[in-house]
Order: sequence, then C-alpha cells, then structure tokens
Amino acid sequence: MTQVHSKAGKITVFGAGPAFGLPEGSPFVTKTLVQLQMAGLPYRLDLARPDDSPKGQIPFIQDAEDIVADSTFIRGHIEARYEVDLDAGLSPAERAQAWAIERMVENQLGWTAAWFRFFDEANFQKGPAHWFDHAPEAIREQLKQQLLDQVAINLRAVGVGRHAPEEIVELGARSLWSLSVTLGDKPFLMGDRPTSVDAIAFAVLAQFLTPVFDHPLRRRAEGFCNLVAYVERMMTRYFPDHPWRVAEPAPTPDARVFEAA
Repeated sequence: MTQVHSKAGKITVFGAGPAFGLPEGSPFVTKTLVQLQMAGLPYRLDLARPDDSPKGQIPFIQDAEDIVADSTFIRGHIEARYEVDLDAGLSPAERAQAWAIERMVENQLGWTAAWFRFFDEANFQKGPAHWFDHAPEAIREQLKQQLLDQVAINLRAVGVGRHAPEEIVELGARSLWSLSVTLGDKPFLMGDRPTSVDAIAFAVLAQFLTPVFDHPLRRRAEGFCNLVAYVERMMTRYFPDHPWRVAEPAPTPDARVFEAA
C-alpha cells in the first residue's frame, strides 16, 4: 500500500471529472491522480475548464501558494517538493526507456484514439457533444463545430489528422503492439511495481478500452490480453471503487505484422 506523505497538505487537482465510463475524463488528469497516489500525497479533485488553467489545459494543481500546470511539470513539482522519486530503482537506461514510452503514448497513441472519439459521428454524439448540453440551444451546434474545428487543427498539427482512418488505425495498432511487447508478462511496464510511466500508459489505454465508444482501435486494444489485464490491474489498484468492464478479449492480433517492419 502507498503511504501518505507526512509533510503534505491536501493538493487540489483541477480536472474534468468522471466521464465516458472512466473515473476521470482526461487521461492527463488521470495520470496526475495516479502519480499523486504513487507519491502518497493526499489530494482533492475540483472541476475546471481548460481556459481556467495558466496554460489553457488540464490538469493544473494548487499546492499551498503554488499553481502548477501540465501533468509532466506537476510530476516534477511533487518529486522536488516532497522528495519522492516515482522511478526509484530504475537504472538510467530504464528511466530513458520509460520517458520514450511516455512520449509515444502521449504524443502519438493518445491522438489516434482522439480521432475516433471526435470524428466518428456516433462516438462524438455519445461523448464530447454532451459537453454543450447546458449551453443555450441557439448556439449549441456552433459551439460543437468550433470544438471540432479546434480538435482538427490539433490533430493535423501532431500529424495524425493528415491520415486516412485506416492509416490512423495502423499507426495506433503499432503503438499498442509496442506496449504489449514491452509489458510482456510483467505486472507493470518497468517490472514488478508501478512507476511514473504506468500512470499515463494506464490512463490512455483505459481511454481505448472504455465500452462507451466503439471504434477499430478499441477492438485492436481488446485483442492484446496483457494490456486488458494491465488496465484492470491498475484500475483496481488506484480506482478500486470505480466500476470497470471491458468486452471479452478478441483473438490477439498477429504481432508478426509489425515485427518485420
């Protein structure tokens, strides 16, 4: 069990709140919540909009007089202030590998899932469209379109939005395979205990596996039995009160497709 840090007050994490069958709708907020638990730091979750943040994105935290935005800098803040090391026990090479995995998950894999959440009409209507349920009806559709336009700009900027849907599936599937091979039969990505990279890997994989949305990459993710079990393991450890169910695993995709690439 993670012990509570004796010197910590209660940190306020500003996030989106539960959504889409997940304990927190934003994978980056989920990353921060998990890392705070890893560090043994008590926190409270408060709802906020991205434009409330100093950097225009969530999460951000308030820790006494300090306000820190962006999940990576939040991690740096809590490690420095509370003298904890979320990667304790890892060698320099393992720390470098964990950082590379984190960049793949945040800067590529997560965006492939986002495309299917926003630009598959059925998924959009089940999910992000509801963000505007309380907006005045006269401007509701305009606000939805503005959101889609901004997401399209972001997806194009990171490269994912420049591809056809089937190409996005291929890119996402390669990263899912990479995570599956890296995990192997270990309980966590770097070994027998969770480290910092597990927070974001879990958060993004849960976004793929939530049964709320149906898309080809969800079905690809369900085919990697070790990733499905990994998400269940992390969910039980860090959000034990959250009901979690995924579909029965499909046959595992043929890894040889990527091994030759």
